[in-house]
Amino acid sequence: MKFSFVEKFSKHGRNALKTLKVFKTFRVWGILAIILTLSACAGKATPAATSTPGATSSGGTITLTVMTHDSFQATQSVISAFEAQNNVKVAFVKSGDAGAALNRAILTKGSPIADVFYGVDNTFLSRALDSGIYEAYNSPRLADIPAEFKLDAQNRALPVDYGDVCLNYDKAYFKDKNLPVPASLEDLLKPEYKGLLVVTNPATSSPGLAFLLATIAHFGPDKYLDYWKSLRDNGLVVVDGWETAYYTNFSGSSGKGPQPLVLSYASSPAAEVVGANPPLTESPIGSVLAPGTCFRQIEFVGILAGTKQRALAEKFVDFMLSVPFQEDMPLQMYVYPVVSSAKLPDVFTQFNQLAQQPAQMNPADISKNRDAWIKAWSDTVLH
Repeated sequence: MKFSFVEKFSKHGRNALKTLKVFKTFRVWGILAIILTLSACAGKATPAATSTPGATSSGGTITLTVMTHDSFQATQSVISAFEAQNNVKVAFVKSGDAGAALNRAILTKGSPIADVFYGVDNTFLSRALDSGIYEAYNSPRLADIPAEFKLDAQNRALPVDYGDVCLNYDKAYFKDKNLPVPASLEDLLKPEYKGLLVVTNPATSSPGLAFLLATIAHFGPDKYLDYWKSLRDNGLVVVDGWETAYYTNFSGSSGKGPQPLVLSYASSPAAEVVGANPPLTESPIGSVLAPGTCFRQIEFVGILAGTKQRALAEKFVDFMLSVPFQEDMPLQMYVYPVVSSAKLPDVFTQFNQLAQQPAQMNPADISKNRDAWIKAWSDTVLH
């Protein structure tokens, strides 16, 4: 997840309920004002109104403020259990997509607007760490998390969830056309797949950036643009956002779009089944999981430097890494838990598959080259 498994990642509930958007659209760096989206829906944690971190209510309950990306969701009863156990009120402040939320955290570093920040993924991790917004915390629950998810040796950003950005395909289309599903990135250049793929712009979409990084990891920084030129010549369709790609262009979700291949998530097959009416026994879509075709996003949580509620902030981080919260995430944000002992819902195990060899990249390399890679892609594909 988030890619937020990001833009979360993550990470995607609208795929099933068509009311959420788990992987976020990137906004332009340097924005100085961000709308705080405070949504409340049945069964979900209700973001509180703006509050001062560490404030005490008239009843003597301390408020712990948690800043998140817009796609954060959790079951209210799970959050309420933490609040009751610690005599605290948790106020969730949704601050845009992963990039925008991080930018807000950096701009307010001297006087943080929250105690805890969840939602930075591995595409933005180095920028978050270099900015100094986090305080280190060696949570005892880190012992339950595999080493592959721990990307910060100083434990300033602790992993919470992960997910794979992958190509999804319309099963019915490929069956009806007697056409094999693409088995590699190179397959997408074959003439039989001309005009069949829709992706999202990496300058405006987190899955788009994740897929761009996957191609750079696979072909190398000197050759990836040649690949994208060939994709463009083979009828590649590019749209700005995930929702347009998935619900307008993709034939597998709406059944009306012209493209049977779409850039989405490895959790999309299960999301199509959850809440389906009439109920489905098989997902209408599948995921392309060949080596190097997916990009793994990992989302992190950290204690913001300067918090006046350090002890409570530690408890909330521990809570996010506890089994109850970890097991709540899959059907709330369509991401995978990092805690090994957390069990997945049946719909995930039945309909989803994760990539066995996803593309990955050093966060420092992403941070150093991200803007240049996006600009070069735009100049090559869009102009």
